[in-house]
Amino acid sequence: MEILEAIRTVVAGIAAQHAADVDEAARFPHETFAALKAARALSAAVPRDLGGQGCGMRELAAQCSALAQVCSASGMILAMHHIQVACMARHGLESAFFRDYLQRLAQDQLLIASVTSEVGTFGDTRSSICAVERKGARFELNKDATTISYGASADALLVTCRRAADSAASDQVLVLLQKGDYTLEQTTNWNTLGMRGTCSPGFNVRSSGPVEQILPGSYADSSAQTMVPYSHILWASLWQGIAGGAVARAASQVRSEARKKPGTVPPSAANLAKVMAQLQAVRHNWQAVAEEFDALQVSENAMQELLGLGWALKLNNLKMSVSDSVVQIVHQALQITGILGYKNDSPVSVGRHYRDVLSASLMVSNERIAAKSAAMLMVFKADQAAV
Repeated sequence: MEILEAIRTVVAGIAAQHAADVDEAARFPHETFAALKAARALSAAVPRDLGGQGCGMRELAAQCSALAQVCSASGMILAMHHIQVACMARHGLESAFFRDYLQRLAQDQLLIASVTSEVGTFGDTRSSICAVERKGARFELNKDATTISYGASADALLVTCRRAADSAASDQVLVLLQKGDYTLEQTTNWNTLGMRGTCSPGFNVRSSGPVEQILPGSYADSSAQTMVPYSHILWASLWQGIAGGAVARAASQVRSEARKKPGTVPPSAANLAKVMAQLQAVRHNWQAVAEEFDALQVSENAMQELLGLGWALKLNNLKMSVSDSVVQIVHQALQITGILGYKNDSPVSVGRHYRDVLSASLMVSNERIAAKSAAMLMVFKADQAAV
C-alpha cells in the first residue's frame, strides 16, 4: 500500500496540475512520470525478490484508478506499463536474461510500451504478419504498427510477432526491444478526441537484438494468462477512475449549491445520489474480479484455469459492462453540472472526462469482444465455472 499512497501524493501534487495541458497539447505527461519514477511506482508489478513491490492485481488496479481520476492519459500509461511488466514477470522468470532485466527495470524505473497492433491485422492482436527472424545469436524484427502508445517516450518495447517466417499468423511470441535495439519511423499522427496524452501514433519499427530477448513460451498462453486479464481489469479500474473524477466534480457543484441555501437540499442532490450508486457498482465490479484473480494465484492450477472459457467470459463481461457504464456515469455527471460542466474553462468541467471515457468501448472493440463471447457461449456450460 506504500506505492498506492505515493501515487496519491503524485495525483494531488503533480498529475492534477498538468493534466489539462497534457490533454490540450496531446503531450506525454513527463512531470507525472518523473514523479512516479521517483516514487518507484514503475516496479510495482516486479516480484519482491527482484527488487520490486510484488503488488497483486487489486493494488495495481487501485493505483491506475487513483491516477486516472485526475489524468486519464497517465492512468492508461501506467496500466499499460504494468501489463507489459506482468507479462515478463509471469512468463520470463526461467530466463536469466529476463530476471536480470526485471532487476534493472526496478533499479532504473524503466517504462515499457506495448506493440501489439499491426497494419493488415484489423485490430486482431492474436494474429501477426511480421515475424522474428533468428540469425545465429541475434534476431531481426520489423513491424508496421498502427499505434504505439507513448512509444517515443518509452525505455523499451514489448512486441508481438510470428515465431518464425514460416509460422502461422496465430503462432506468436513476445520480443523485448531495448533502446539501442530499434528505430521508430512515425507513420501517422495522434490527433484524437480523447486520451490525447497517451501519444499513440503509428510507427514502423526496425530492430535487431540478441535472441535471449525473445520471451519464453507462446503469446497464446501469455495473452490468455496475463495480457488479457491484466488489460481488462486494469483498464476497468482506470475507466472507473475517470468516471469517479467526473462525479467528484458534480458533487463539488452540488455542495456549492447547498452552501448558497443552508438547510436545504438542492434538487440536483438526488441525481448525484443515483450516479454515486452507479459508480459504486462499477468499482465493486472490477474489485471483485481483481480479488478473485489474486485469490486464484495461490492455486497450483491458476495458469491452467486462466486458459478456460469461464475466465475468458468473465473478463469479456467485465470489459463490456464497465466500458458501457462509465460513459453513462460521466453523462449523468454532466447533467448535474449543467452548463458549467460543459464549459472547458470551468472548475467543474467534465469535457475531458467525457472525451477520454469514450475510448473505453473502442480499446479492443466491444463488438469484437461480444462476437467472441457469443461463440464461446455456444460451447460453454454455466456449471463448468462461475462466470
